[in-house]
Amino acid sequence: MTFTEQDYFNFQRKVEHYQEVLKNAERYREYWNKALKSDLLNVLQKAVELAKLACTVEERSEIQNLGAVVLSLGVSRSGLGEPVGNGLHRELIKQNGSLVYQQLFNGKVLVLINLPYIEKYGEPLPPKTLAIYRPEELKEPYIIRHLESFMSEVTTWEDYDDDRPDENQRIGFKLNFEQEEK
Repeated sequence: MTFTEQDYFNFQRKVEHYQEVLKNAERYREYWNKALKSDLLNVLQKAVELAKLACTVEERSEIQNLGAVVLSLGVSRSGLGEPVGNGLHRELIKQNGSLVYQQLFNGKVLVLINLPYIEKYGEPLPPKTLAIYRPEELKEPYIIRHLESFMSEVTTWEDYDDDRPDENQRIGFKLNFEQEEK
């Protein structure tokens, strides 16, 4: 088996790229800690104060280099209750949703929305991923767009009805009756 210099050159380029990616992860983590985390906290806090949105904005850092900044609408009574006997009902709690900026293992930042859900009333939907950014790419205009997307998503969840079904959610037999007559 004979390898050419070109084969070794290709392998060397892949090793150099790998080393560059590892250095980037360290650089991204450093940027998160030095600037981005506090920038996120400040921009989110400023935006919710201007909009008078009742929520919390907090940093989570249980695991080193996997920190997060979370805007949470908190928990509330759902208005639903399950019977527990003797005419008593246990209140079901509603998680009102959150917007999360989560540091990934490689230092990049995942932006996602956790939609509201009511305990014991179906399963929570999986988080909706908005984007993944290199930390230096995440600027205030993006954050404002994320806030707008978040509010749209939770409002749609809260205002759910079947008057305007999604095209993919229509029941098949109705399709035959809804077609235009020719």
